[in-house]
Amino acid sequence: MNHWKRMLIGAPIHTKQLSEEKLTKKKALAIFSSDALSSVAYATEEILLVLVLIGTQALMYSIPIAFAIMLLLLIVTLSYRQIIHSFPSGGGAYIVAREHIGRNTSLTAGAALMIDYVLTVAVSICSGVAALLSAFPALLPYRVELAVIFVIVLMIINLRGIRESANIFAFPTYIFVASIIIMIGFGIWKLQAGNWHHLAVPHHAEHFSLFSSFGTTFLLLRAFASGCSALTGVEAISNGVPAFREPSSKNAVITMFWMSFLLGTMFLGITFLANGFGVVPKENVTVVSQIANHVFGHGFFYYFIQIFTMLILFLAANTAFAGFPQLVSIIAQDGFLPRNLTKRGDRLVFSNGIIFLSVLAIILIIIFQGETHALVPLYAVGVFLSFTIAQYGLIKYFFERKSQQKVWSRIIVVGIGMIITGIVTIITAVAKFQSGAWMVVVAIPCMVLLFHKIHRHYSDLASQLSLQGQDPKQMVKVSPSKVIIPISSVSRVAINSIGYAKSISNDVVALTVYFDEKQKERAEKKWKELGLDIPLVTVHSPYRSLLMPLLQYIDTLEESERGKYITVLIPQFFVKKWWHIFLHNQTAFFLRATLLWRKDIVVATIPYHLRK
Repeated sequence: MNHWKRMLIGAPIHTKQLSEEKLTKKKALAIFSSDALSSVAYATEEILLVLVLIGTQALMYSIPIAFAIMLLLLIVTLSYRQIIHSFPSGGGAYIVAREHIGRNTSLTAGAALMIDYVLTVAVSICSGVAALLSAFPALLPYRVELAVIFVIVLMIINLRGIRESANIFAFPTYIFVASIIIMIGFGIWKLQAGNWHHLAVPHHAEHFSLFSSFGTTFLLLRAFASGCSALTGVEAISNGVPAFREPSSKNAVITMFWMSFLLGTMFLGITFLANGFGVVPKENVTVVSQIANHVFGHGFFYYFIQIFTMLILFLAANTAFAGFPQLVSIIAQDGFLPRNLTKRGDRLVFSNGIIFLSVLAIILIIIFQGETHALVPLYAVGVFLSFTIAQYGLIKYFFERKSQQKVWSRIIVVGIGMIITGIVTIITAVAKFQSGAWMVVVAIPCMVLLFHKIHRHYSDLASQLSLQGQDPKQMVKVSPSKVIIPISSVSRVAINSIGYAKSISNDVVALTVYFDEKQKERAEKKWKELGLDIPLVTVHSPYRSLLMPLLQYIDTLEESERGKYITVLIPQFFVKKWWHIFLHNQTAFFLRATLLWRKDIVVATIPYHLRK
């Protein structure tokens, strides 16, 4: 097993090498920004899909909506710049809310981010699989299986270490960015030169009259909210600051500004070209695909962009693998998630967090059968809720430091961002409520309740294990012990346990359970022949149960031997080859598992390893 583990994830890395596993800005941009950068593949399309409901003439509003979204991106980026500098330990909205708002709000932010990360993996993988299936329709029956395989592959790559995953994923991310920027450059040149053929688009101006001014305004706001999907993933860098090389805060901020610049450039460029070429959303043909066709025709560069768009959608899932383990480790340190999520694995990554994320994403993919359109309505509510909470916490942070210069300008900027992201959260939740967003709305408070139950368990555990009010000298008072050795037959395995039993107590008995008198007689005769000074207790089991007679005997001892420790030493042989396990019953295992739940019973296994 250890051999296969080494082959899959590599040899263990020494703790002293942790600093070497930290990311440079170039690698961090590829790891933490792939989710945000991949959103340009669908953000413009999300705007157009809503605007076309008003009428094709309304598509011209995509440009001002895109500029409004970029203004919001700038505000969110400036807000998270302050968060990174003020909270360099990572955790983003969770840490800000914990320090400046309150426990329940911070847990709400944590739950929202966790849900968003899981959905990022599920949606990104399913989107990539959908792109793959459009090229290879024969694979359609294996949609779910392919998605699960891709999640497992990403999990294994990330278990190998964050630096190694960065080495693998950096190339396709930068190629995608370069190809989109080149496409935008050539597209603008074609538009300026007039060297293109506008497809006839029917202009249904009468559609405007079908909507009231309120209805039109709501749809425009909904288009804005849908386009804000371009901002998903922006928070990932603030959650993963500890993964950066020193100075980590400075490097994280620089990386985030580069991410925002590239995201804004590509998003505005694609929206401008979609407007210029008169692109209308079509079923099974993405907006990016239509633009690439206008710019390059149906040749090599068209397919090149399609392939790397598909790859970036796969890699967007990797942002979650970088951010989710960091986030849950911080929540676990506070005692609201299992403590094993705080431990780094052999490769200095939070292995349990990576596996936890993979399992949750696979469950979602199986439940929704790998259908992207079924998962998308659940997306974005969580991330914009966390944006809103983070900015509210930042405003409270500024008020606590209001003596500093220019603080009011920061409060106004962040306040505007908080109001807008709050509105986007509400619009997204309302517009997509019946399509599936209700699940997120219900899941977040349920997760907060679960967090509290976990924390209560750890608090109860700490109080019960505390030495406060206890006398350690009284606690370590030596008491006599009675040792029971359950044996199935008189053999070397059983005799091997007697020596250890006598070393810890002078009161030792062997116990065997028999089903008929002949079995009892054979056991007693063989035991007598050994000439041991340890009594053999035989217990009859008319119902052929091995466990119940032993438990009843222990109950009797507890009544008659009050004040004594009762220790059960279980002799157990271990086979040489793994498949030999299936040739033997597992009585020792079940006996141990049962006795561990019994109060005041000490249980130990005495192993005997077979040679062949």
